[in-house]
Amino acid sequence: MAVFEGEQASERHAATKVTLIGMALDAALGLFKCVVGWVFHSQALVVDGIHSFSDVASDLLVLAIMRAARKGPDTDHPYGHQRFETLGTMVLGSFLLALGGALAWDNLQPLFSAPRELPLPGWPVLVIAALSVLSKEWIYRYTRRVGEAIRSDLIVANAWHSRTDAFSSIIVLIAVAGAMTGVSWLDAVAAVAVAVIIGHVGWRLTWSSVKELVDTALDTDTSQEIERIARGTEGVRNVHDLRSRRMGGDVLIDLHLMVSPVISVSEGHEIGVNAIQRIREAFPEIRDITFHIDAENDAGNEPHASDLPSRREVIQTLQSTWQDLLAPEALQTLRLHYLGRHISVEVFIHNPAAHANRFDTRALRERAAHLPWLGDVRVWTPPH
Repeated sequence: MAVFEGEQASERHAATKVTLIGMALDAALGLFKCVVGWVFHSQALVVDGIHSFSDVASDLLVLAIMRAARKGPDTDHPYGHQRFETLGTMVLGSFLLALGGALAWDNLQPLFSAPRELPLPGWPVLVIAALSVLSKEWIYRYTRRVGEAIRSDLIVANAWHSRTDAFSSIIVLIAVAGAMTGVSWLDAVAAVAVAVIIGHVGWRLTWSSVKELVDTALDTDTSQEIERIARGTEGVRNVHDLRSRRMGGDVLIDLHLMVSPVISVSEGHEIGVNAIQRIREAFPEIRDITFHIDAENDAGNEPHASDLPSRREVIQTLQSTWQDLLAPEALQTLRLHYLGRHISVEVFIHNPAAHANRFDTRALRERAAHLPWLGDVRVWTPPH
């Protein structure tokens, strides 16, 4: 637990640092863009500046969400708090979607209204747009590198938000250069294009978060590869009922492993542990794997109570059935195999001298033939 909390603290520190750097850069760019765009007659740069200020708002959201999302598991949240990160990503995406729609609507109206002479943008607009492209591309690369290192979808989403600012600044740069040649409506078209980019990123982030919140499974190729790795583990006969879901940057897996019905519980568990280890080596992002060991193929069937007798009931029934064939102590070490609608029984004779000429496998089967639940009967004796 201490190691986990240490990792969480380190990840929170890295996320906070890169977010604060990005927030300072966004605030400075937003201010310059809005002022220069207003003074030098570029509505596209003003919209781009509003986009930068939206980055500041998203940075504040990231700081708040990361503090909650990187807490360790507790009683109320035994799987951790990563879904807070997913929720934050959805809120950020919804905000961008609404912002893009509002800006697009506001800048479409002048294009369809009565034409009027618009002042041409000034050259400082080009300088600020170029500076924005370079700085936002840098912060995008830095933020994405940190987000991938700490496996945070929220930080990666924030990085892409920064890159949309770089894309929008490129559009502003090209459109303003065209508007300065006399085609004034290019600036308004660029403003609409920037708004569409903002809305598109918002939709992508919102939709991916919704899919995670409703426990959408991993893609088919990844699921098949996980099954292939598990099936290739020594002792695993088959794999079925693989279920997966994401929680923040982590993946949670449930699967059933079919093994031989005659091995011990501890051997079956060890086979399962080996399969899980191999899956984790191939997919480090998988944080939690719950496996179920099956003695037979029950794919697609829900576990249900059986009407077969319990171990205590089996021993009581066989004691009365075989009382003159086996010593009572032989029935205390029975190995039972519940397979289908029958119970196969293995009898271990540790002291053959105490059963001299009293037991015979065929006699045991014949005496118990009336028991509808009894399957195969095997008797094991120590070698002579």
